[in-house]
Amino acid sequence: MILRGVDHYSSQDEQESESETSSEESNDKSKEIAYPCEEDFLMIKRLLSNQPIPKEPTQRENIFHTRCKILENTCSLIVDSGSCCNCCSTRLLDKLALTIIPHPKPYKLHWLNESGDLTFQHQVKVKLSIGKYEDSVLCDVVPMEACHVLLGRPWQFDMKIMHNGLTNEITFTHKDRKFVLHPLSPSQVVEDQIQMRKKLEKERKEDKKNSPSPKKSN
Repeated sequence: MILRGVDHYSSQDEQESESETSSEESNDKSKEIAYPCEEDFLMIKRLLSNQPIPKEPTQRENIFHTRCKILENTCSLIVDSGSCCNCCSTRLLDKLALTIIPHPKPYKLHWLNESGDLTFQHQVKVKLSIGKYEDSVLCDVVPMEACHVLLGRPWQFDMKIMHNGLTNEITFTHKDRKFVLHPLSPSQVVEDQIQMRKKLEKERKEDKKNSPSPKKSN
């Protein structure tokens, strides 16, 4: 400690503490916080058969739901460590006219559909963004209804993600920038499901209205 006169002094410990604090603050500022996109969905599908409770704010029983941008359209996205592949729904493929490529190793799965084993022979590169996080993810094309894009173990492995089990936040580094993805709250998931269900009903009515009526036989 150095005395500099009445009521004035400087301490090396305090200076080091201040420098450490400022360094920690600068490190925190380098994080890119990515919240779900705030726009209407491009298409309509019910996300889960098991409805979350709107009054329950905890993420304890929630998988990671968020919204992303694909070709300026807002789409639903799930991150699930239980999936062995990155997946893109066939509806998303049809709606956005994405370019498919042959799958190098076609395979079959049973759990996605009750009609039996399904052979997946195509892939597609999905250019998506969540906040400032922008990436192109290679996905298998599957007829799933849970969401538009599902990022499974391959994406999590490549990104070396860190998952916070308490907050359900996902942290990773991409192109030398640190990102923190925030999930939708349980109430937001419920609101999205209601919105998507209403749009689905409207879409079905329009399809029924535009479909040609069967001809009557004489």
